[in-house]
Amino acid sequence: MSYEVTATRRRPQQFGDLVGQEFVAETLKNSIKSGKIAHAYLFSGPRGCGKTSTARILAKALNCQNGPTDQPCGTCSNCQEITKGTSLDVIEIDGASNTSVENIRQIKDEVLFPPSNSKYKIYIIDEVHMLSTSAFNALLKTIEEPPPYVIFIFATTELQKVPATIKSRCQQFNFRLVAVDKVKQCLADAADELGIQADDEALFWIARESTGSMRDAYTLFDQVVAFSDGHITYEKIRDKLGLVGIDRLNTVFEACAQNRTADVIGLLDEFLQAGVSIEQLISNSADYLRSLLLIKNGVKKESLLGNSAERYSNVVLGAWNTVQIERALSLFLQLYRDIRYSLSPRYELELAFSRLCWLGSYVSNAEVKKAIDAAQGLLMGAPVSAPVQPAAQTAQPVQPAQPVPQQTQLAQTTQATQSTPAGMNPIPAGMPRLSMLDELIAKEQAGISDDDTGDPGSPGGSGSPGGSGDGDNPNPFLNGGPLPPEQSVAAPMAESAHPAELDERLKLHIPQENVTDDGQVVPTVDIPSSATGYSENPDAEEGDDGWSNMDAPPDDDYYPVEADFSEQAEEYENAASSDGTSSAPAQLQDTFVTASGQTISIAQLRGQITANLAVTDGFAASNVEKTGLWVVSDDTVNTTVETAYDLNLIEKKKDVIAAELSNACGRPMKFNVTLKEAKVQENAAPVEIPLQVSILVNAFKGTIVAGRM
Repeated sequence: MSYEVTATRRRPQQFGDLVGQEFVAETLKNSIKSGKIAHAYLFSGPRGCGKTSTARILAKALNCQNGPTDQPCGTCSNCQEITKGTSLDVIEIDGASNTSVENIRQIKDEVLFPPSNSKYKIYIIDEVHMLSTSAFNALLKTIEEPPPYVIFIFATTELQKVPATIKSRCQQFNFRLVAVDKVKQCLADAADELGIQADDEALFWIARESTGSMRDAYTLFDQVVAFSDGHITYEKIRDKLGLVGIDRLNTVFEACAQNRTADVIGLLDEFLQAGVSIEQLISNSADYLRSLLLIKNGVKKESLLGNSAERYSNVVLGAWNTVQIERALSLFLQLYRDIRYSLSPRYELELAFSRLCWLGSYVSNAEVKKAIDAAQGLLMGAPVSAPVQPAAQTAQPVQPAQPVPQQTQLAQTTQATQSTPAGMNPIPAGMPRLSMLDELIAKEQAGISDDDTGDPGSPGGSGSPGGSGDGDNPNPFLNGGPLPPEQSVAAPMAESAHPAELDERLKLHIPQENVTDDGQVVPTVDIPSSATGYSENPDAEEGDDGWSNMDAPPDDDYYPVEADFSEQAEEYENAASSDGTSSAPAQLQDTFVTASGQTISIAQLRGQITANLAVTDGFAASNVEKTGLWVVSDDTVNTTVETAYDLNLIEKKKDVIAAELSNACGRPMKFNVTLKEAKVQENAAPVEIPLQVSILVNAFKGTIVAGRM
């Protein structure tokens, strides 16, 4: 007898032989026992899961000489003919090669004749989704009301392509993928039949590679048997098929966990030189990282991992946490998508493994938030967690109070809230420990600072308030470094600087005779008027006016008096309230009651009308914005515009604005707009710009007036 492949040799012949399809088998057996046999069945599911085999078993169960029965004998002539595919009453049709209406017309003609030597004439159409739309439509009437001796069985891997009109006329059965452990058991039985020894790890790999398809598993099994010489091992599969293997993956990922980038690149080169493809290496790495993630989450099921949990490296499991492994897995999944359009897939692979070498430093957003939450107490001024020291050790000599600059006080306050006793950990309780600060802590406790310049007075040095030369402040959070150099005359004055030095820079000679009782100096300003003085305006044409930035400015008419504004506002209100024809003023309103009963000001009424019009009529809202002060008199709103052009535009939208006013006010309102009269101003003499303004203008142009730098 010629050689027969395992997938054909081990094809199921009974309902009980179906692997992983118990629901389908039990349903069909019960329908046959009860005699409730449908005239059309639709089997759908992935490849190699038993659709065509189930159709043949159903045909044998219906046409068996002992049946219909749920247990076909397999020995009668009908069963043997169906098994061999030679039965005249069981017709198998390939839907991919018989897609036209002519093929369906042939079937319609054949169903008119009863079966030759069986009870039923059964049509098995495989890959039925390949039929054309016209062919499906031609088949509708036949499968809906066929002769009582005709049964249709359709099989497809793409159920979504089958029209709903076909689905509604068939009993549908969805076939599932076969579990890995069941596939492994079937492979072990096949190996026993052939008298071949097979390791569990090798069978697990074949079962996982089949992705739930029994036909794929048997096909790969036959290939492995061909080069295994009677003993199937994982090592042989790895070497012959160009796989990486879990041992090699443990080696390369341990090097990544230990940040040995050079070793990782060398191992990748060895794998590629040994014939492992880049796609296969990425796939194996993704499977490895998935298994690590499952182990980290407590999953130890061997059928999910593909290997026993003990086979995976404890070094990698201990070096990376769950978040970091998730990051690595997402990196390789994205890498597999990127290599299709990459300049060099090998470069992409090496870059991905290089990134794994610093994966131990990866911090997720959730961990950052957790650290910030832990630091909330410190940021809000909570005391540092440290053991309480005895009073004799914590007592400090009281220093006499001396005036210190504001920045020095701030630095001392920050020191006081963050300092800890020498030798103690300055990190507050609950805060994550930063290993990068250990060196700084050791230096500060030893009295060494990176910013120590040797100058006791320099900021950040050993003698500065923010320094660490005394060793009493082992705080790794420094005060920000030295202050920047003075850039202007307004820079803060040093603690040891004398006011006279600053005065010398400013060229302002301030005598020190005037001293108050509390020790403060009240300077007497002497403004020089010589050519060397800097308080004199060099651009003034009439010479120095005797004013400096230390005195109040002289009186002039440049700045208007505040009372002038109120007078102008009153005049404008009177002009707006007068209609120009009657001497008696109309009854004006300061507030207004809307239709909803809300009391609002006239300005709020205008804003409400503008907002409503902005939704319904944008041009009308724009015209309302150009109007002046609104004056409400009885049922009329009077206002003005600046130009005749604006008046012409607003006249076109006058009815729209009036309608919106009436809706808001709850009664008919009018909207009156007039052109604002331009006042003829008398020719006034030009106002001379004060000297102070000229000084400011020159200063912004770059002329230094306040003092010498």
